[in-house]
Amino acid sequence: MKTDYFPLAFGNLKHRGLRSYLTMLGIFIGIAAVVSLISVGDGLKLAVNSQFGVSSTQVLTVQAGGLTGYGPPGTGVVNPLQKSDVEAIDKLGSVDMAIRRNIGVVKLEFNKKLVIGYAGSIPDDKAKRDQVYKVLEVSTLSGRLLDTDRKKVVIGYDLSIAEKNGFNKALKVGDKITINNRSYEIGGILNKKGSFIFDKIILMLDSEMQDLTGYGDNVDIIAVVAKDQNSLTRAQNDVEKLLRDRRHVKKGNEDFEVSTPAALLGTVNQILFGVQIFIVMIASISIIVGAVGIANTMITSILERKKEIGTMKAIGARNSDIFYIFTLEAGMLGLVGGIVGVIFGAALGYFGTLGISSLIGSNITPNINFPLIFAALTGSTLLGIVSGLIPALKAAQLNPVAALRG
Repeated sequence: MKTDYFPLAFGNLKHRGLRSYLTMLGIFIGIAAVVSLISVGDGLKLAVNSQFGVSSTQVLTVQAGGLTGYGPPGTGVVNPLQKSDVEAIDKLGSVDMAIRRNIGVVKLEFNKKLVIGYAGSIPDDKAKRDQVYKVLEVSTLSGRLLDTDRKKVVIGYDLSIAEKNGFNKALKVGDKITINNRSYEIGGILNKKGSFIFDKIILMLDSEMQDLTGYGDNVDIIAVVAKDQNSLTRAQNDVEKLLRDRRHVKKGNEDFEVSTPAALLGTVNQILFGVQIFIVMIASISIIVGAVGIANTMITSILERKKEIGTMKAIGARNSDIFYIFTLEAGMLGLVGGIVGVIFGAALGYFGTLGISSLIGSNITPNINFPLIFAALTGSTLLGIVSGLIPALKAAQLNPVAALRG
């Protein structure tokens, strides 16, 4: 019966001991590399996506282009956006509201320690302020969000943690913190979002931040809320046309960018996917080496077992029986190598994702990609079988008399 081939094939592999383990090494390394790198890549994608912190599908982001230096989004540009641009966009028929946002680098002092951080403006207007809170999906762990508060700020979660804020002391609601040599009271602490942007930011009213940093009429980012989801494309076209006219640039030569969160994330994901494909191609070299190793081992095994093959044929074994036994041995080499590789690769991927999450301050949870594991095991088994086909055919075609003579 064909089920008898399994113990026979397994016994042959076990008998060859060290050679079988060395043969499986190539498959093990390749599968482990592929599984771990794809898992870490998926974790990296989730971690990067979580950093944006914006989920509204009706919001456009407008930024000026032509960087003169590095800094927060929208800063350090050749021709910055202006307050008048916000007012003009706000009047478009396809736009519900246009919201001015500024982000600045500030000096933070607390507990006799000095660190550099980012401050983000929150509109003084209640309707626009509520819209910003809705789009950013922010809420407080303690205290409350800014309303009409003067000389108060809201801080990101990480800034409240002694081990993460650089002050060596925890911050809490009611504490006084010095920002650019001016004292402010902490009115609220944001819930953790798993984003290095929002978890380390300081939010303050636009009028307060204007007085503190003096950015004048310059605008870093304009958040444009469309009338509804169906008018998003129309709003984007209207904003682009308006800004081309106001900034005197032709279509195709824009010195600004109007984007949606979905488009931005799509670009990032496309880049990460390309990186994953490249990494997997490199890792696949090990799998190919493993396949060559299986073929070489099987050919060597046939040469060593000629008399055994001749004896089996002499007592009635058919060519198909010999073929099945050697093909099964090759498949088992691939399967066992794949199992060990999957276990090792999944563990590397799991802890690698935890490491990335910890490094960038994200709160993503690693998961086991079962479809990937199934595909890896199926692929390694099929690879072993394919690698053993030619040696198995050679074994099946051996002349029994010549084989018995050695």
